[in-house]
This record gives sequence, structure tokens and C-alpha cells, in this order.
Amino acid sequence: MIKSNISAKPLRTMLYVPANREEWIRKAPKYQADAIILDLEDSVPMNQKEMARDIVSRVIPELAASGVTVIVRVNDLSTGMTEDDLSCAVSEGIYSISLPMTTGPQDVMELDRLISVEEDRKKMPSRCVLIDPGMETATGIRSAYQIGLASDRVAHMGVGGGKGGDVARALGYRWTPQGTETLFIRSKVLLDARAAGVPYPVTGLWQDIADKEGLKDFAIQSRDIGYNGMSVIHPSHIPIVNDVFSPTKEEMSEWVGIIDAMNHVQSSGGAAVSYNGSMVDIAHEKTAKEMLEFARELGLFSE
Repeated sequence: MIKSNISAKPLRTMLYVPANREEWIRKAPKYQADAIILDLEDSVPMNQKEMARDIVSRVIPELAASGVTVIVRVNDLSTGMTEDDLSCAVSEGIYSISLPMTTGPQDVMELDRLISVEEDRKKMPSRCVLIDPGMETATGIRSAYQIGLASDRVAHMGVGGGKGGDVARALGYRWTPQGTETLFIRSKVLLDARAAGVPYPVTGLWQDIADKEGLKDFAIQSRDIGYNGMSVIHPSHIPIVNDVFSPTKEEMSEWVGIIDAMNHVQSSGGAAVSYNGSMVDIAHEKTAKEMLEFARELGLFSE
């Protein structure tokens, strides 16, 4: 497999913005999400798709120039609109393409091919655009591991499971605020993504704009099982989610302490040490180093 030429970055929050709402797009950076998703799919009426594509092609370079991480959600391959979407979305400054309704690895491979065509046509660096496959179908969720392996461009993959949406229709569950009905699929896709080497798995959004406590609980549960971030649909959700998915000062201090303790014991020939009442060894040291690197990439930690 040819290696992607762009490095994935940790994204705690990805804010959806309808691509036909230029004034909303231009306001979006001030809310400080880690990335903005310009949505050409469900939030754009059919008679405004072309207008939305024009907006996308104009705003991507401007947003990227100001340091904004830009993702574009295109229409799924079955619609026949994906190539038209990519013709405007694949341009200098784009970070990744989000593909909804992914049914299997063949969809990701086809999207990879189409992106390569656009990169070549526009004389962009080869393989500089990443992919986020949307897990919204039963076959896609079942094939998540193969989807994660289908392209080295896959960087942010996961599943949510909101109320009454595509995933609910595909699986037939009845939504609850506690999320027990989607915990299995969220955990399953997370495991598949990690096993496939997807760098930064992200989960789906919280639909109730006013229910901030529910949002926080869902974000905490998602972080606890291993996700690195989630998509959001309202600016008021961004600070809550950013906070949940950010390592705390106490966590970073503990990771530094573990590394220091291990350095000390290893210098005297040991391989394990008691730290804060718990026995730690090389495995804990590796975890601490990885988590500090995650915090460093978020700009939250420095030596």
C-alpha cells in the first residue's frame, strides 16, 4: 500500500456546517473546534448542491490559510454526486474527505481512487488528502476492520448512533440518553479502527442542542472507551467536548511521574516500581509516553 503524504492530527471536535451557508462557514472558526466539516450531504437541499460546491471551492483556501483544519463531507457513492463534490472539495488546503454511508472497503478504495484523480488533475502532492469513512450502514459497521485497512488515507473513523438517523434505521435500535443500545457498536468499530491502525478514531454527535449534561455524559463515556474526539452540530457543544477529550493537568503530571520513576528504576537495573501506590512497568511507561505525545500534539504539553 502506498503511504499517505499527510500526517493525521488528533481532533477532539469537528463542527458540522452546511456548505450552502457561507455566512455560517465564515463565522465557524471563532468557535475553536479542532476542525470544520463543510457538509455537502444531508444539510444541503438538492437544488442548492451546485451553489454549495462553489462556496466550498472558494472558502477552503481561505480557511486553510488562516490555520483552520477543513474536512468536506461529500454525498455518498450511490448518489452519483460524489465526483462532482470532489471536483470542488479536493483542493489546496483540504485536510480530509468524509464519506457517508460507507458500505464496505470497496467504497473507500473507490474514494481513494477518485481523490487521486483530482490530486493529479490539480497538480497537488500525491496522496495529501485523508479519508473519514462514515459508519452508518449495517454492512459498513460489520466490515469496519476491513474498511480501516482499505486505504492508508483513513485517519478518523468511528460510529455514533443518534436518535432516528441512518444508524438507527439500519440497526433498528430505540435510542436512549444513556447510550446502552449503541455502546456495543461504538466499542466494536473503535476496536476495529484501532486494530486497523486508524490513528485517531472519533465518534458521532449529540443531537439534543439544549441537553448539555447529556452531551457531557456521552462524551465522557466515549472518551472512557477509547475515542479521541467526536463530531458536533452546535457551537455551544465545542467547549464541553474539547474539555472532555483534553488530558487534564493531573493526568499529564501522573504520566510525567511514571516516566521519571521508570527512568530512575531502570538506571539501577530494575524493571518495575511502585508509583502512587500502584505497580508500574514498561507497559505503563509506553502508555504514558504515548499519552503525553497526544497532549503535545494538542498543544497542551511541552517539556
